[in-house]
Amino acid sequence: MNETLKFLKEKESEMLSTLRTLVEKESPSLNKELTDEVGELVLDTFCGLTGGSATVIPNQEYGNHIRGEWGEGDEQILILTHFDTVWPEGEIERLPFKIEDGKVYGPGVFDMKGGLVQGIYALHALKELQRKVSCKVVVLFTSDEEIGSPTSQQLIEEEARKSKFVLVLEPALSPKGALKTSRKGVAMLNVEVNGLPAHSGVEPENGISAIEELAHQTIYLHSLNNYELGTTVNVGVIKGGTHSNVVAARAEAEIDVRFNSQKEFDRVIPFLKNLTPHIQGTEISVTGGINRPPLERTEQVGKMYELAKNIARDELHFDLLEKATGGGSDGSFTALIAPTLDGLGAVGDGAHAEHEHLILSEMPVRSALLALLIEKLSSVSFAYHKTKVTHY
Repeated sequence: MNETLKFLKEKESEMLSTLRTLVEKESPSLNKELTDEVGELVLDTFCGLTGGSATVIPNQEYGNHIRGEWGEGDEQILILTHFDTVWPEGEIERLPFKIEDGKVYGPGVFDMKGGLVQGIYALHALKELQRKVSCKVVVLFTSDEEIGSPTSQQLIEEEARKSKFVLVLEPALSPKGALKTSRKGVAMLNVEVNGLPAHSGVEPENGISAIEELAHQTIYLHSLNNYELGTTVNVGVIKGGTHSNVVAARAEAEIDVRFNSQKEFDRVIPFLKNLTPHIQGTEISVTGGINRPPLERTEQVGKMYELAKNIARDELHFDLLEKATGGGSDGSFTALIAPTLDGLGAVGDGAHAEHEHLILSEMPVRSALLALLIEKLSSVSFAYHKTKVTHY
């Protein structure tokens, strides 16, 4: 058995205990007090297990971020992880931490506290086994990923510019544990329609319905879906009107747009931004833009995956798959700056769902994969061509 894997298998019960502590201390994205408490716990755990250093990056709006540093060298590898969850305070009482049939359940256990623990233990193994890593490793533990990373995006991008590789500890895809070598970009748009109010019983002919106009626009927007190209446009929320007996003077919609490449977004965005009124007398405005750019499977990302795949096959004796996903992550920000490999976190299922869980036996295996990948990547470099993003 591989030395690193053997070491981490012996640490499985410790990993589980660390995970339990983190999961039972809840960290909803919008609760600064709770996320700060978990951030302090993460800082102490990182320093205690890796021997590295960590600093608190103050954040007035949401939880503080934590920056960990391990090893030394002129170059660095960046690891991304977050400790906030989508689960509100008190859910741990309704959905308690538990282990059944080799699966570990609890709010945030899969997305992504399990991956966070695996990341810390990977560095712990490299330290204890005195493995040669020829660059430093920076780990960003952020507090606002689940709400779009409004305060951490700049920090993530700054660290990515200093890094030759980025490894993302988001969950693997599906219980088969596939890595994520491409992610769709995400754009979030708002459409506002103004019409003219009137009494719907007395003089409806004098009104201009914003809701009717928005209905026409919704049909048009959904016609832009192109599943063959992987482009989706979804009108997900609609609001409008004041009373049932008033012709609606105003209506609005929230739109989610997903796309596989920046080129495809540049093609679609004019159709979204330049909506033409169907009903005379209505006015339409569109605001918003890219929330997360696409993580495209570049040649360099392919090389990173092949390296991880070979490690899995030759040293850990399992087949490592790759897949594409429609969801965005913080890796979407870094993919434009440095080669980024995503999905290196927990293996399980049910992110954001009540059956959220990870597979316990996979924790030491995936932690070993990360440790060995860090070791290999520390001594290689790939030329990387940055992609220009049009945010609109």
